[in-house]
Amino acid sequence: MSELDDVAALELLRCGELRVEGRIVGASNATLYAQVSAAGVDAACVYKPVAGERPLWDFPDGTLAGRELATYHVSAATGWHCVPPTVMRDGPFGPGLVQLWVDGEVASLVDVVPHGRVPAGWRSVVVAEDRRGAPVELVHADDRRLRQLAVLDVVVNNGDRKGGHVIEVDEQVYGVDHGVSCSVEPKLRTVLWGWAGEPLEDAERSVLGRLELALEDPSGPLCGTLIGHLTPAEVSALRRRTRRLLSAGRLPHPGPGWPSIPWPPF
Repeated sequence: MSELDDVAALELLRCGELRVEGRIVGASNATLYAQVSAAGVDAACVYKPVAGERPLWDFPDGTLAGRELATYHVSAATGWHCVPPTVMRDGPFGPGLVQLWVDGEVASLVDVVPHGRVPAGWRSVVVAEDRRGAPVELVHADDRRLRQLAVLDVVVNNGDRKGGHVIEVDEQVYGVDHGVSCSVEPKLRTVLWGWAGEPLEDAERSVLGRLELALEDPSGPLCGTLIGHLTPAEVSALRRRTRRLLSAGRLPHPGPGWPSIPWPPF
């Protein structure tokens, strides 16, 4: 990842010259690898033009790019900075999301192991079968940085937290691809269920309390930013989820009526 701090990275992403260098194949929507440059500073980034989004029946309002940007701003408000610097701007293929490229180890904190062989310091999520019918377990590291991402996913109602959307860079863990987040309807689908039912830590309560206050101020900077990319109902649902998580005092268990783990999980 670039050595730029977040403020400098955001300025570069907003104002730099954007040059598309390739397409990331396998993505369900147009996802382009690009370089952004200004005043002799260059950085790699991901550019997702809104024109390349496939419509989703259960996300009829707004854009996937807007949901990704909203998740970035919620992450920034927590102070955990679980999402790389992200902006919305015009580009070679029209308006879209531009996010600083995270060059790290993908899914090093999420794995599949033989059943009963969960490594020390890891947590089991679910027991399943591999392609040969052998029992295996989906696991993730018992890591504070990963847990912060799991809490963020509950708040933004992330419907697609795959292992491949978790990237470790030096001392930081980032989550990417949040286009199916922030729905009013419950859609939490994640590989990070290892802490389900556990009490929130004091530090998590403190962060969520500050976030709740920020979301309760309709004229405040966070709500003012979110309302440009989410519907009023979605911002209200975001506030309710934060309040409900604080009131429950513990991380949720998977709910009924919706697959709790994305497929494929990586």
